[in-house]
Amino acid sequence: MPSLSSLLLRIPDEFKPLAAIGIGAIILVFLVLMHGMGLHKVLLRFKRADLRLRSGPPHLGRARFVFASAVFQMLSLHILQITFWAFSLAQLGLVPRPVDAIYFCANAYTTLGYGAVDLGVHWRNISPIIAFSGLFTFAWTTSTLVSMVQNYVKLIEQLELERIEQVHMRHAALQAEVEVLDKGKLQEKAAFAAAKQQAAGASFFQRRKFWKEERVEVAQLRSGARDEVHAIHEKERQAEEKLGDVTVENPEVKP
Repeated sequence: MPSLSSLLLRIPDEFKPLAAIGIGAIILVFLVLMHGMGLHKVLLRFKRADLRLRSGPPHLGRARFVFASAVFQMLSLHILQITFWAFSLAQLGLVPRPVDAIYFCANAYTTLGYGAVDLGVHWRNISPIIAFSGLFTFAWTTSTLVSMVQNYVKLIEQLELERIEQVHMRHAALQAEVEVLDKGKLQEKAAFAAAKQQAAGASFFQRRKFWKEERVEVAQLRSGARDEVHAIHEKERQAEEKLGDVTVENPEVKP
């Protein structure tokens, strides 16, 4: 089976410029369609991550990583298309060395110019078509990136407000925990003072009974304090989980 380069050599010279336009147009349409599908997937992943980040506790670092990952994926689409152009030119025999093909396609794709590589008189019509594909896809990427940046800015603003609210919630929970612990200490001191007063002038066995009852009461007080502290933090955790829910209001904490 003859190679693609040998088939191109059989084309008469007067038809090679038209063949170059046809080959370039086919590749251009294919790459633009591939670029559109790739951008759709990138944007879909970003939207899904955006929805996940808007619900629940704020994760600013994760939001920045999602945005950076989306930008890198869009850049990867362009690198993939440049590589495909270079592979096509190398398979067609228009640029012998793959390294030169990548260099040539990168320059033409970004409309910088041909550089030191030339396709020849008969096939140079492919060069502006490569530039057209770059213009089309870069414009598409730019419009998608603008929309993504707008959503990202709104997401960061929301997460910043939620982070402030989260700090207030945790501070309020910490204050409530301190109050519970202070209250427990006062109750323990009161139980100790009561047992000491009862034990004054009592017999050995009576004092032993009073101090045993005091230890049991202190243990119950500490257990109740632990349960109360756990309930405070559990309530605060549930409130954090609902930070992204616009239907939930937190009247006790205002940013």
